[in-house]
Amino acid sequence: MERRLAAVLAADMVGYSRLMDVDEQGTLARLRTHRIELIDPSIAKNRGSIIKTTGDGMLVEFPSVCDAVACAAEVQQRMRRRNADVAPDQRIQFRVGINLGDIIFEDGDIYGSGVNVAARLEQFAGTGDVCISAAVYDQVRRIGELQFEDLGPQQLKNIAEPVQVYRLLLEAEADAAAPDQGSSAAEPVAVVKPSLAVLPFANMSGDPEQEFFADGLTEDILTELSRRHELFVISRNSTFVYKGQAVNIREVAEKLGARYIVEGSVRKAGNRLRVTVQLIDSCNDSHIWAEKYDRTLDDIFEIQDEVTSAIVATLPGRIEAAQQDEVSRKKPASLAAYECVLAAKVLHHRSTAEDNAKAMELIDRAVELDPEYAHAHAWRGCIRGQAWGYGWCDNPEAMLELALASIQKAASMDDNDADVHRLMAAVSILQENLDQAQYHQERALSLNPNYDLVVVQMGELLTWQGRPEEGAEWIKKGMRLNPHFPVRFWSHLGKAHFTARLYEEALTDFKRLPALDAVQTGLVAACNSWLGNTQQAQDCVARIRVLQPEATAEGLLAGLHYGRKEDAEHFTEGLRKAGLD
Repeated sequence: MERRLAAVLAADMVGYSRLMDVDEQGTLARLRTHRIELIDPSIAKNRGSIIKTTGDGMLVEFPSVCDAVACAAEVQQRMRRRNADVAPDQRIQFRVGINLGDIIFEDGDIYGSGVNVAARLEQFAGTGDVCISAAVYDQVRRIGELQFEDLGPQQLKNIAEPVQVYRLLLEAEADAAAPDQGSSAAEPVAVVKPSLAVLPFANMSGDPEQEFFADGLTEDILTELSRRHELFVISRNSTFVYKGQAVNIREVAEKLGARYIVEGSVRKAGNRLRVTVQLIDSCNDSHIWAEKYDRTLDDIFEIQDEVTSAIVATLPGRIEAAQQDEVSRKKPASLAAYECVLAAKVLHHRSTAEDNAKAMELIDRAVELDPEYAHAHAWRGCIRGQAWGYGWCDNPEAMLELALASIQKAASMDDNDADVHRLMAAVSILQENLDQAQYHQERALSLNPNYDLVVVQMGELLTWQGRPEEGAEWIKKGMRLNPHFPVRFWSHLGKAHFTARLYEEALTDFKRLPALDAVQTGLVAACNSWLGNTQQAQDCVARIRVLQPEATAEGLLAGLHYGRKEDAEHFTEGLRKAGLD
């Protein structure tokens, strides 16, 4: 037998026998669908292991109570949405109990009082509810987005001592229980950025001379991460007190006030150097990301710069990806300013009119919550600039004026934000002022050379300036910097490859987009024309006429920003060859 401390989730389906009696085949089919589409993926995402299932329930073990509660909250909240348009007597609903205790593992099953309490909590829970024990509550009560109702001590069946029970409040209940934040007259709420601490990298070489490299690498990472205005980075003075110590990550995080911890090591062997790094979410001790870098010791300082760039380019994207899962589970009214900006960015990157409108609502909410948050003003300008650029507005002139005003407001508050200059460059490109765009683009790069949006936009600018081969390399670099890059990066790369007359590569890039707008379809048509694929080119023109019945070659050219006449003619001639004048 094996014993260990574990979080146990017990769940069962309410009214299973009644539903089976009414419609056995249909009930099983719907339950199987919920398992495949929602329940099993949520368990896997939260690192759970299904120990056993019955016809109407299951027992799941998790390495962390945070994971168990996150899984239960996601399943119950999404089941509410799934049941919204289902008749009450046909709904499939669950009740869940979660406990933390000493568990006996034997022959693929689990036993012990920890399991018994979880099962009794599940039986105590109401339909659609999640009930947890005090042991679980003590671990998750500091997670800001979770709220609970104290149900007091409860005498559960066959459990000798009363169990303190808490009920998880799901979205609608949590919003109702939260203090009224009012409307625009509410007091501003300061932005809460994700906090990050970089612990001193450990020298594992046994070579005291490598100590300077480990310390230098740590300091460089701290300096570069501090450039990211969307992060709150704990200072060197606070983190270096832990140099040379074996630490408990959760305790250190609590003392430093950091949600995320970066730790790593440096090991030298002969003429090779290995650097390992990992990013940890201190809430549940989960490893979000880990990487190792093997280099030869040709130039120690060049290695330090290279590894620093790789780490600081990847970390913010990993943190943002991790936080997007949390933000997606919240209602906009409950979000702090930073989280509103984060959610608005996600919608912006989807590049649709509907998502742009939702992003505007969220970014306006961010500015309302914290009027002094320069980064929010910058993205307010970005999102409105997107609406203006794609024509998703009734009054383009007014929309552009609002976009510029927001960006200039951000610049007046913080001229050292790379996003501000990135957006100034983007507006300059849209206004066909490539020289001014060059100034702001270079300023943005100097402020944050490892920011994927800035790097990719440099590739766009080079494409419009008539240097598409260089532009493609910058765009590819941006893709490498952010493993979670927006899908629209493929469009930028496709435009660079088309302009460089690399038609096959461009077609491959555009195929990666889930949908093509009229300009992108025009580029695909031109690629096929220049390749001699007459039928494919004509098919593209037919799709353009569906998307924009009045489209012309010159009209589509307005969606591109070529600075050289020959590049503009290359596009329009390709469209004319395809049959679009």
